[in-house]
Amino acid sequence: MRDLEGEHKPVGTAKEEARRRSFAWDLAETLLIALVLFVAIRGLILNYRVDGSSMEPTLHNGEMLIVNRRAYMGIPLGRWLAALPGVEIDQDWVWYPFGQPKRGDIIVFRPPNGGSEPYVKRIIALPGEHVEIRDGAVYIDGKRLVEPYLTEPTMWRGMALNHEYVVEPGHVFVMGDNRNNSSDSRVFGAVPMSSIIGKAWLTYWPPDEAKLLGTPAYALE
Repeated sequence: MRDLEGEHKPVGTAKEEARRRSFAWDLAETLLIALVLFVAIRGLILNYRVDGSSMEPTLHNGEMLIVNRRAYMGIPLGRWLAALPGVEIDQDWVWYPFGQPKRGDIIVFRPPNGGSEPYVKRIIALPGEHVEIRDGAVYIDGKRLVEPYLTEPTMWRGMALNHEYVVEPGHVFVMGDNRNNSSDSRVFGAVPMSSIIGKAWLTYWPPDEAKLLGTPAYALE
């Protein structure tokens, strides 16, 4: 009688190998999905740790933020549409599906001095606007900006001097909420929009201080 051992594996062994292959496939599939989700999420949001006191009392040293990296995503539709025959359109037109930077937004941006650590500041003025610091207050195009989050007057580089600045196209003027303890656009000028990493969305650490970071409803008087 022929020994069939070696030609046919016991049923139990075959089922065990099938289970192992199924487990290995499920594990690989789960890891792949997790990797794809991780890359997608990292493309949308960023963790940021506040370093310093320049945004007090709104943000404190050591707080952790979630930053929306796609808040100001721009799509150069003008460049694409201009390539179509018979279409007359400004090639520089950029569509912002989620909106452009607004006054009051708290943003994280690459440092203008070439450093490695991003800055976090608040947008005060937009492209083309005239900024004036006068008598401890900020004026935009001649109207006083009401800033309820401030606890002290605004000065220019630590001095009670009047100063004016016109924001260049494609730039924003930023300042810290801790107005007189902040290195910001009063020192290094307006920030190019291309340097903005994202908009600060919420704080999540410490948990008892977690909060959404909305944009104030500004008043110009």
